[in-house]
Amino acid sequence: MTASFQIIRPDVQTCPVVVSSPHSGRAYPPAFLRQSVLGVAAVRSSEDAFVDELVSASPRLGAPLLLAHVPRAYVDLNRAANEFDPALIEGARRNDSNPRIASGLGVIPRVVAGGRAIYSGKLPLAEAEARINAHWRPYHAALSGLLDETAARFGMAILLDMHSMPSEAAQMLRPHQNPADVVLGDRHGASASGHIIAAIEAAFAAQDLRTARNSPFAGAYIAQHYGRPFAGKHVVQIEIARGLYMDEAQVAPLPHFAAFATKITAALAQITARLAPPQSLAAE
Repeated sequence: MTASFQIIRPDVQTCPVVVSSPHSGRAYPPAFLRQSVLGVAAVRSSEDAFVDELVSASPRLGAPLLLAHVPRAYVDLNRAANEFDPALIEGARRNDSNPRIASGLGVIPRVVAGGRAIYSGKLPLAEAEARINAHWRPYHAALSGLLDETAARFGMAILLDMHSMPSEAAQMLRPHQNPADVVLGDRHGASASGHIIAAIEAAFAAQDLRTARNSPFAGAYIAQHYGRPFAGKHVVQIEIARGLYMDEAQVAPLPHFAAFATKITAALAQITARLAPPQSLAAE
């Protein structure tokens, strides 16, 4: 398997923004695909497909970019390392209070979109732990390092944790209105300060993208774990409606994908510009 992730750094980091895409990985281990009862297209329904391409301009805008290569269906980087599902992992302890685990979406997912089971049986605990050690821990060490470096340089760090949402989720948000194009999750103010999420919201609105906050996605493990506004670390989970840029059934970009990517680049450019420190400080 290829490396779990990739960091693309700007020539000079000019702002306290870090951009990540933890669910766009598509380097599926052949052994995993043989192990699964699903076809490749069904397995890929869990991906935030092409989000890595939508945010690829981030380094040119002065922000480091962290891209996962390991697929979400294999190990979910937006879950805690101990969120093992006892319905899938032999010997895992029950945790009835965790709705993600109960729905089959623990750190080693049991299902993909639509609740379709990935495996025909259970996995050994040793295999689950091996995936955590090989992929989850290195990714989070890299993410933590980027945020610490950024906070040390700028006095704060702002993580844009980029995701995508199925069309039905966007429609569910506003059943009698136009669905949201982008959902911003700050865990109801717990993972980012108000002026930061307001700046992000304004940047997407300037691109004629309808935004909503915290419903149906308020932010999962990454926002919960790394978002510490009182300590100068802010995390906003950003969910973009997939129907805007891809054929969800075929997992393929739509013909206007490049034009939509330009809109996302423009939004990111406004975010990084608004949140950049004065030029004299950025040069220090």
